[in-house]
Amino acid sequence: MKTLKELAERRASAAAAKKRLLKKFETAPKPSDPDMVAKRAEREAVAAARETRRVERERSVQEERDRQIVEAAAVARAASAQADALEAEATNRIARVATDKAERKAERDRRYAARKAKQR
Repeated sequence: MKTLKELAERRASAAAAKKRLLKKFETAPKPSDPDMVAKRAEREAVAAARETRRVERERSVQEERDRQIVEAAAVARAASAQADALEAEATNRIARVATDKAERKAERDRRYAARKAKQR
């Protein structure tokens, strides 16, 4: 009969634990309690402030990205302008070399023609 006694004790202690748990929930503050309302309002204020900071942080990150894009575009334009200037300079140099070569050839041809004219 020892097992029946142990079973009865275990059932009684389980019932007592259940009563204590119910009592704990009965004494807990209700959602309409002024302290609970104040805590909920405080939590909502903290959440709103957190959301405001998050939006501000995202805005500043976006502004930084936009600034970097503008800066990169300016650098690209400057590099393109510099490349165009170098290309124009190279083209101009090639044209000058070709012109100088043509002038030297024309001078050489003139001298040759003058020499041939003297020989006749």
